[in-house]
Amino acid sequence: MEHTLGLMAGAGVLPGRVAAEAARRGWRVVVFAFDAAPDCGAFADRVIVCQLSEIGPVLEGLRAERVSAVVFSGRLPKGILFGARPVDAATHQLAAAAGGLSDAGLGEAVVGVLSGLGIEVLDQRTFLSPLLAPAGTLTARSPSAAEWNEIRFGLALARRCAEHGVGQTVVVARGVAVAVEALEGTSETIRRGCELAGPGTVVVKAVGPRHDYRFDVPTVGLETLEVMAGGGARALAVEAGKVAILDRESVVARAESAGISIVSIEGDG
Repeated sequence: MEHTLGLMAGAGVLPGRVAAEAARRGWRVVVFAFDAAPDCGAFADRVIVCQLSEIGPVLEGLRAERVSAVVFSGRLPKGILFGARPVDAATHQLAAAAGGLSDAGLGEAVVGVLSGLGIEVLDQRTFLSPLLAPAGTLTARSPSAAEWNEIRFGLALARRCAEHGVGQTVVVARGVAVAVEALEGTSETIRRGCELAGPGTVVVKAVGPRHDYRFDVPTVGLETLEVMAGGGARALAVEAGKVAILDRESVVARAESAGISIVSIEGDG
């Protein structure tokens, strides 16, 4: 019996990676595209263009395509729900069931709605585990002793922020948190931190202890390194086995050219 996977595709390259791996494993893939999703078409049986403000047609599509499981991938534009654009009844009901727009609340509400349709929400690592960073120093240059101090401080802070749903990325310099991620995303957080503190900052990305990989795989990529290089950052630290590095060879090469150290750390570093 053919199994149909509904891919809830946001922005970025991850949805294409998920679609390719799901097709390789024998899934019939239907993409619900909340962004352009240009890399998904080659692996999808059908692509349905969607709006986060109109969930009703998404639910209808899931029923019509007889989807048995869904996977969320890519950056979904949650900020649109804070704007003036009207939302349909299904979106309004989902937000009401979530008690707001927090990631945890929305996740629980989504699982509840999809469970009612007999649809399972899959862990994204099912399709993306090779991208998770292994432990170790990934660049030729290791962090200096002073940078390691910043990394340890940033790791504790990033974990605490992530645990409370604030964000996963912090930028630190000289023992001070100069930028903490919120709704704006990783790149803008790094850009702001570098502008505030100047060259020499350290960037740390971590997850909370109960991070739900069904709805988010934290990632860094070439864009991250370009912003860091432009702002004079000196080190990037991510949690081993918990944060994905996209196009790792290109990321490491860019870091080397900019004199940036990359480390993937376990435990307390």
